[in-house]
Amino acid sequence: MAVMKRSIIIVGGGAAGFFLAANLKAENQDVVILEQSKQPMQKVRISGGGRCNLTHACFEPRELVASYPRGSKELLGVFTRFQPADTMQWFESKGVALYTDDEGCVFPQSDSSLDVVNTLLREASRNGIEVKCGTTVQEITKTADGFEIKTDQGAHQCDTLVITTGSSRQIWKMLERLGHRIVAPVPSLFSFVCRDRLLQDLAGTVFANVEATVPSLKIRQSGVLLVTHQGLSGPVILRVSAFGARELHALNYSFDLRLNWIATKREETVAMLLDEKRRNPAKHLYSSNIKCVTSQFWKNILNTANIENRLWADTSKDVINKITDSLTDTCLKITGRNTMKEEFVTAGGVDLKEVDFKTMQSKLIPNLYFAGETLDIDGITGGFNFQACWSEAFIISRALA
Repeated sequence: MAVMKRSIIIVGGGAAGFFLAANLKAENQDVVILEQSKQPMQKVRISGGGRCNLTHACFEPRELVASYPRGSKELLGVFTRFQPADTMQWFESKGVALYTDDEGCVFPQSDSSLDVVNTLLREASRNGIEVKCGTTVQEITKTADGFEIKTDQGAHQCDTLVITTGSSRQIWKMLERLGHRIVAPVPSLFSFVCRDRLLQDLAGTVFANVEATVPSLKIRQSGVLLVTHQGLSGPVILRVSAFGARELHALNYSFDLRLNWIATKREETVAMLLDEKRRNPAKHLYSSNIKCVTSQFWKNILNTANIENRLWADTSKDVINKITDSLTDTCLKITGRNTMKEEFVTAGGVDLKEVDFKTMQSKLIPNLYFAGETLDIDGITGGFNFQACWSEAFIISRALA
């Protein structure tokens, strides 16, 4: 007796769609990827400045999910089944040598995203997956036997439909018409616009360890900070933006940000400055070399605090306290945001309550599956968003096996 072939359509030829295809054998299945762009995996190609930070070397699921502002609860079970160690083993088994940097970010040894892209393309081809690029989905209809997908290149029917289109508002509208709730999307992972004169002439300056707090939202993060021509960026700012994505959007990106530039307690900073005074009493403040900050930032601290150039011997306790406040508790007014195009991530998507995370299948519509940023899941920068894509896609591949 002939075995009926199941037809599967994957809408979206990005990281999740192709990892699913690379793990989905086409035996007794007709599998097609529909991708709107002329080239698949555009975001993979440009990620990490073309290097592709494909995952993060964090191998404990409970620790790993802490890097996801949205979806951490749901991803815990997902990561117990497929986590970064599995991702690394998978790519290495396909011939992609990897290395881990000091921050735990995992890259191809070649520092080329094309190694990742070409591997996924090759494995999908080996599995007999058909790829239709330059195809725009216009409508999705639930039928008695499955789904009809109308595109600008014609219509397709399938038994099983997988949505891996990322932050596509058009697809979200189609899913809403099918009955799914879409959590309103807002930007995540963005830098801050700040025009404070404390930042004057500091563009390109890196602070190795900064504590950043948004008091009104009780958000606190620490890490590397980068001063840009327009304000503030770097990992610590991106984490603040991710964990406060919805709240900062509601504030129209106008809020107070408090910074401890040296991540040191106030009393320790006072002691450091008093020691500087003791060791260099005849030295002027402006010419001092404070090891924890750059000379330009030190001068900006003195200027913005209206501290005149004087000898350390003539520096009062009140002035020491004033400098300490500037170093450990600066309040800056943030007036907007700038999106990092290569790291663009959206908070929002299919409501997680409507998805079975054991299979990634819709709870509302049988044989409809989701993976990647189509869901209301997002992680901080560092390979976490790709890891969610790999893990969710792998689970779907097993559910369809």
